[in-house]
Amino acid sequence: MDKSINRTAISDELTYIFELLKDNNTNKRIPELDWELFLNLSLHHRVFPLLHSKVKNLDVPVQVSKFLQVHYQQNIFRMMSLTGEMEKVSDIFSKSKIRTLFLKGPVLAHDLYGDLSLRTSSDLDFLIPIEHLERAEEILVELGYEKDDYIESVLNDWRWRHHHVTYYHPVKQMKLEIHWRLHPGPGKEPSFQELWGRRNKSSSTKTPVYLLGKEDLFVFLVAHGARHGWSRLRWLVDIQKIMKQELDWAKVYQLFQKYHNPHVGGQAIILASQLLNAEFKEDMTPFVTNTAMKLAQEAIFYLERMVNLHTDPVPKDISSYHASHLISLMSIQQKAVHLLSLLHPFPEDAQTLPLPKPLHFLYFPLRPVLWAWRKTRKQAVL
Repeated sequence: MDKSINRTAISDELTYIFELLKDNNTNKRIPELDWELFLNLSLHHRVFPLLHSKVKNLDVPVQVSKFLQVHYQQNIFRMMSLTGEMEKVSDIFSKSKIRTLFLKGPVLAHDLYGDLSLRTSSDLDFLIPIEHLERAEEILVELGYEKDDYIESVLNDWRWRHHHVTYYHPVKQMKLEIHWRLHPGPGKEPSFQELWGRRNKSSSTKTPVYLLGKEDLFVFLVAHGARHGWSRLRWLVDIQKIMKQELDWAKVYQLFQKYHNPHVGGQAIILASQLLNAEFKEDMTPFVTNTAMKLAQEAIFYLERMVNLHTDPVPKDISSYHASHLISLMSIQQKAVHLLSLLHPFPEDAQTLPLPKPLHFLYFPLRPVLWAWRKTRKQAVL
């Protein structure tokens, strides 16, 4: 890889975290750091379990090792609870003839890290066929879960604009996300049947638990991390780990060509290789292009800051940058589909001008007018 990304604006504390997370890192020199910032970064990027395992034999300040140990132990209990719930849900769904593919969580920790304790997870994400959503909800309600019914929809756009719905168990304090798509739309995706046909079975559980096949998993993890700007280092460490495994890289490239954008795959490979010394193989070369390098450089913006895209309100400068970056990740075809999707009515249109359901088709010709009206009202308020 000839070119290097510019990371001079990344803090010394995060740079040291990169060093610790590199495979086979033998550097025992401890730099002068703001250790409070180091610990805040370890939490923000969700890499404290790995850092705990890395600093055990290093002469870091006592409060640092103790802090990491406490959070590491808490994570063990959390991951064990999630594992039990994952096996329970998998078993019940299987008995109800609902095929289930777990996307992240404990099954990913075992598959990529070989150790449940080395990766964090806040919830369980799993993919099922869309036709089983109603039955799946009935099962979760019977188990004590409550639906976070935040999705607003007009003309059934939820089926392709959104990709999951969230359920929360108030007693267990457990969150589950049922996916009917891998990613929010619009966009082309492999069918559930295709993914199921290429699935892998976890070797870490007593109850049969299934996850995406290796190539599908790489594409999923890349698309997910890129969509979030790689704003959490944990997602990039996932890429570092999966790059060590035996994948059919020609197949991976074909999947990106068909469903995403190979440059985004290149972005992930470049970032993981240059920041974390991930193993680069000759078969990955087609991914490394000038466009992929440009996208990798754009992602450094998120690592220069502690960006949290999940907490509203997102600062305006970050929100604007992220919106622009998301467009830059798209292929020409994806940009065209995205522009066409803007012509489809949004829930805001129904809020602006409520119409009886049989007349919802009128939102198509009315959309430009309703959008202009909202824009005018917003400017008037300002």
